[in-house]
Amino acid sequence: MSETFEFAAAVWEHDGDAAWFFLSLPDEVADDIEERFGHLAAGFGSLRVEVTIGETTWQTSVFPDTKRSTYVLPVKKAVRKAEGLTGGSTATVRLTVIA
Repeated sequence: MSETFEFAAAVWEHDGDAAWFFLSLPDEVADDIEERFGHLAAGFGSLRVEVTIGETTWQTSVFPDTKRSTYVLPVKKAVRKAEGLTGGSTATVRLTVIA
């Protein structure tokens, strides 16, 4: 069982010592993922996903962010560099939950 979602979201930088960058999933996507796949969550509430932004595809996990009431997607440096993304950039995302 898997499901693919497509959306656009802004890249943002985590406040802190490390330079971590994320995308927050739109509320409707996060709600749908939680409803369909939340029961499959692993450590820290994470769910495995395959993500495509532009020409770059990779596997990672999304994590619940209770402060923002959504899931967040980490965007590693290699992806940001390959796709020309910086904090505040908008990315078009194709995300498949791997169940």
